[in-house]
Amino acid sequence: MVTMSDVARLAGVSKMTVSNVVNDRAGVSEPVRRRVLDAIKESGYRLNVNARTLKAGRTGVIGLAVPEVDRPYYGMLAAHVIEEARARGFHVAIEQTGAAAEGEAAAIAQSHKLQFDGLILSAVALDPRDRGQAWGDFPIVMLGERDYGASIDHVGMANEAGTRAATEHLIARGCERIAIVTGRSLEGVHVVSRRHRGYVEALEAAGLAADPALWSLTGMHMASGRRAVRDLHAAGVRFDGVVAVTDTVAQGVLRGLADVGLRCPEDVRVVGFDDVPEASYMVPSLSTVAPDHRWMAAKAVALIAARLDDPGREPEEHTAPFELVVRESTA
Repeated sequence: MVTMSDVARLAGVSKMTVSNVVNDRAGVSEPVRRRVLDAIKESGYRLNVNARTLKAGRTGVIGLAVPEVDRPYYGMLAAHVIEEARARGFHVAIEQTGAAAEGEAAAIAQSHKLQFDGLILSAVALDPRDRGQAWGDFPIVMLGERDYGASIDHVGMANEAGTRAATEHLIARGCERIAIVTGRSLEGVHVVSRRHRGYVEALEAAGLAADPALWSLTGMHMASGRRAVRDLHAAGVRFDGVVAVTDTVAQGVLRGLADVGLRCPEDVRVVGFDDVPEASYMVPSLSTVAPDHRWMAAKAVALIAARLDDPGREPEEHTAPFELVVRESTA
């Protein structure tokens, strides 16, 4: 059986440092924490969850609730959360919410009922302020792009900055008529409105018109991206670049361009958002905004652990770093 001492030797740190990392205590630098977590993964070390449960009155299970389990992004997110949770001795139970407030509220209620130690919720519709934080001190971390203020632990993406970088990249490649293919509504504060805002900011900074004729509010699926291109082409709207709200939508955009006889990147350059694994295998391979998904998963699990240790601490707000990955679709 692999012991904590074995992990310490492999990572080149003390046993106490390993214990501090496993229990998410302060005072460990990020490079050392990552080295210890890598050593845990390499060695196969596992906490004695039963012993910890008896000692702390916990089940050793946290929930992960996502809108749709069959989306590439959420599959990737779940894999990272499971890996990070396992390193801390947690199991993960996955729930699908259907991107509806009722489904998200039900996931919280079910987590209570099953006595999970906490819940990581990728929320689309639910606002904890509307429901008065009815779950009390139950550890919840919100993932997603709504404005939660300082009401709850939240890990989000750099939506405006990421889409602004994507749009600036297309402008630098010579695009002047840049379409955006996004969700159905720009009302409120959510992933669609935030990414649209970054797109508009980039155009205005470059002195280009933010022409509503180039805004396709069709939805968040592959079929939406395909339909958007067909509709723009049928309406005679000229465009030489596309910012897609997600990589899934971008994949539909690529299909739509092929349908109407437009080449990518020769006629139209395309940028997505998320950097799902499939992005590098599309034809052409997809340029995309790549948030640090592993960082997000690690932060979310760490916040659950911190809330378990200190239920009364102040909520934290974190934004994941990102990079723009340039591939063939904007070559």
